[in-house]
Amino acid sequence: MPRRLLILGSTGSIGVQALDVVAAAPPGTFEIVGLAAARQWQPLVAQAREHGVPRIALADADAAARASEAWTDGEVLHGPEGLVRLVLESGADLVLNALVGAAGLGPTVATLGEGIDLALANKESLVVGGELVMQLAEATGARVLPVDSEHSALWQLVHGETGADRAHGGPVHAGEVRVGTIDKLVLTASGGPFRGRRREDLVGVGVEQALAHPTWAMGGKITIDSATLMNKGLEVIEAHHLFGTPYEKIDVVVHPQSIVHSYVTLCDGAALAHLGHPDMRAPIAFALHHPDRVPLGLRPLDLAEVGTLTFEPPDEQAFPCLRLAREAGIAGGTAPCVLNAANEVAVHAFLDGRIGFLDIAAIVEQSLETVEVGPVRAFETLYAADRAARDAAAELVAARA
Repeated sequence: MPRRLLILGSTGSIGVQALDVVAAAPPGTFEIVGLAAARQWQPLVAQAREHGVPRIALADADAAARASEAWTDGEVLHGPEGLVRLVLESGADLVLNALVGAAGLGPTVATLGEGIDLALANKESLVVGGELVMQLAEATGARVLPVDSEHSALWQLVHGETGADRAHGGPVHAGEVRVGTIDKLVLTASGGPFRGRRREDLVGVGVEQALAHPTWAMGGKITIDSATLMNKGLEVIEAHHLFGTPYEKIDVVVHPQSIVHSYVTLCDGAALAHLGHPDMRAPIAFALHHPDRVPLGLRPLDLAEVGTLTFEPPDEQAFPCLRLAREAGIAGGTAPCVLNAANEVAVHAFLDGRIGFLDIAAIVEQSLETVEVGPVRAFETLYAADRAARDAAAELVAARA
């Protein structure tokens, strides 16, 4: 029987590459049962026609209306409710959530609540609601399969060292199987387009410069997050929840070649690293085909050809978003939710030319100072904190515009 796959965020970089992975698989491996996007209705309709899906969804109602006029071969759902309904009614046994931002939380909750396995590329689901999300996965037995290259690398390394997945088959809590074996998880960062620049060098940098990532081809929001190092801060929070590892056991190192995707240090002083050329099809395929590993035709790694691998500590004075994310993660409660919401507002304001690059971190920090944070008792608590943070960040943006 084919694996019934639903792809949320199918028109973005991860979604498009996931469809490439599906197309490269042997016939009958996957059946695409649904596709969804935020607002790019034209490429979504083209994908629906190509893959013969019966139902699609668009978060934007206007885009959904236009898609309904252009595509009459199936049903078009719209809005956050449409995304959730697509999850609940698609009959999928695996959902790839590649949506961008906090909008991915609702579909993540719906997926895990139904006991459906989740291939997770939407890191904000865990940043905003990590504790509740992982508890939900435990309760229903659904697997959370990380798609981010760094977390996929850690998943493979931790699994290789401990020799067993968690009881429900998802990522391992690093200290859960053999306590003390793994000393630290180390996430690598490319450093983004501004690596090596001092804080004063970043005054006045523009959108085009910030979008010129040296290694990865990604969407606008995540590329700016990479430039500020917020993306790596969000990944620290994500790793904390995925692997049940305390923050003092999670480090970040800048590695501009992006060959070492992450590594773990062990109690005996040894280290295990996951290496490969930067290509997102590898972690996507590992999640979609899990527990199988399949040939992808990617260029094999030749270290003699690469020649040199370099590493350096992150500069948190020039890129304070990494520090802010770690501090919010340690604070816990709704603090990571506030951090994420304020960052989304600030990044979009920067992309629109309304604030400067350095204003992003400043707005996030001020939002964390002004928005009251508290314990997370239910998902409704997170939605309320998200709204409050967005309102506060919008006011701070307006004051700078």
